[in-house]
Amino acid sequence: MTAARSQVVPAFLAACAGIALYAVMDAVMKAGSIRIGTYNMLVWRLGVALALTGALYGLARPTLPSRATLKVHFGRSILVAVMAMAFFWGIVRVPLAEAIALSFIAPLIALGLAALVLKEKVGRRSVLGSLLGLAGVGVVVAGRIGGTHSHETLLGMGAILVSAIFYAVNLVVARHQAQIARPLEIAFFQNLFVLGMLAVPSPWLLTVPAAQHWPGIVGAAVLAIASLLLLSWAYARAEAQVLLTVEYTAFIWAAAMGWIWFGEPLTPATVAGTLLIVAGCLMAVRRQSGAPEAEAGLQ
Repeated sequence: MTAARSQVVPAFLAACAGIALYAVMDAVMKAGSIRIGTYNMLVWRLGVALALTGALYGLARPTLPSRATLKVHFGRSILVAVMAMAFFWGIVRVPLAEAIALSFIAPLIALGLAALVLKEKVGRRSVLGSLLGLAGVGVVVAGRIGGTHSHETLLGMGAILVSAIFYAVNLVVARHQAQIARPLEIAFFQNLFVLGMLAVPSPWLLTVPAAQHWPGIVGAAVLAIASLLLLSWAYARAEAQVLLTVEYTAFIWAAAMGWIWFGEPLTPATVAGTLLIVAGCLMAVRRQSGAPEAEAGLQ
């Protein structure tokens, strides 16, 4: 087993943990956004995250990144700013599990972008794993999206789909970014740049939350930082096409959080879809561990 392949499993597990923490953060953000608004929740969460990552980054006594690296940080931050606002605005209006299901078009878009932009070989198992995961999403969506939706719900779905497109590009940029910068540097500059962008309309939109809302804001910031560090570490050690399918595990956590926090019931379709999603993830991992597959994959 080569050194590169020996890192695939740890990277996969780190990505799974990162996605799980991010899904819990989504639930915290949804609860907070319902109470104080999406913009306020996101800006204050970023402020706390910037303070925490700034302290950690300063203790590491870093050198200033090159101009080229800063451009990558800034470019990804633009994607993250749009993606985050659209997604968190959407999940206030759409059930959490349904929102995550809609967002699953992102890994499929990113799979093609990984081959096109990063020149990665797209193995047959990676393609089949993604399609199997998408089939799981289809089962879940078919079980959940029945009947009519309000105008607000439809707008929320549209916002989540817009977010998914930006997220797909973000996933590919994350792979390149993770190869030129350390996770803590990525976390610090992402929080810095995204907060700077979102702070522009703050004189008109921002309000100071009441004391009871701060535990949720701080908790969301800590979860976001931990998730970003784990995912950045993982993307530095495995190809994007392997880790993209891990995104599907977010539905497992979203379904659980939706049930516990917001009273969204778990249905047989949810369970069946989850099983297909997990199977897709395992298939993508086997693409790297199986010797013949790397050579037989699609170019």
